[in-house]
Amino acid sequence: PEVINGRTHKATVVDLSPWVEYEFRVVASNSVGIGEPSRPSALLKTKAAVPVVAPTNISGGGGSRSELVITWEPVSEELQNGEGFGYIVMFRPLGSASWTKAAVASVESSKYVYRNESITPLSPFEVKVGVYNNEGEGTLSSISIVYSGEDEPQMAPAGASALSVSAAAVEVSWLPIPWNRLTGRVLGYEVRGW
Repeated sequence: PEVINGRTHKATVVDLSPWVEYEFRVVASNSVGIGEPSRPSALLKTKAAVPVVAPTNISGGGGSRSELVITWEPVSEELQNGEGFGYIVMFRPLGSASWTKAAVASVESSKYVYRNESITPLSPFEVKVGVYNNEGEGTLSSISIVYSGEDEPQMAPAGASALSVSAAAVEVSWLPIPWNRLTGRVLGYEVRGW
């Protein structure tokens, strides 16, 4: 902190964070050195302000058919700047002009799931997440691309065959299911025997 003239008995402390409790001490100094600090002042909370830090790591995807899952890194308490803190989630299909907007009132939230039967599997959406508190709406993140949920595979694997390799083992093989824009990637197969 800046050194204040010895005849001055008050100072304005600047660049403090909004809605944070502070306590202060005063230290006297002269050419010989610095004395002991005063006892701490009473705790004083600065006034609330509109939040200015947007959530980071906007991503998502996955989920079930007809779902858009959006995730983000929550904003820490010291950057919420006031009571009534929450998140604003905005999204639109890639190429669309109008945004859909939703409020998530929980401070700890890091996920929003939008469900709508009209969403086709693996559709790209433009997504941004912002913040708000009782003082108003704050900053929005930059736009991220998030894909809606996939659908279950619509066909069975073809060409299944089995080859006996020992008295206790059989090797089973099949042709992979090709990637499909509407249903997505195959993450695994289940082999059943009877």
